[in-house]
Amino acid sequence: MAKAGRALKQVLETYGIPQNQLAVAMNVTRSSIHRWVYEISDPAGDAVLDIRKGLRSINPEAAAEFARLYWEEDELSS
Repeated sequence: MAKAGRALKQVLETYGIPQNQLAVAMNVTRSSIHRWVYEISDPAGDAVLDIRKGLRSINPEAAAEFARLYWEEDELSS
């Protein structure tokens, strides 16, 4: 499920969103974001939706891009 981490890393870099900003928006620790971005651990299924919601509160375009990357990769790997 590293696809969530890859998609998140790409979106944070593309849109210049700091990990800490997303952590605050999601009410999680920055280390959680770090672990997902660097594929140390995978977010739980509901956390993927929370990532999208947190991104949406920061930048709706980033949230849409995350969803596109996450679900597009999911479809390609099936």
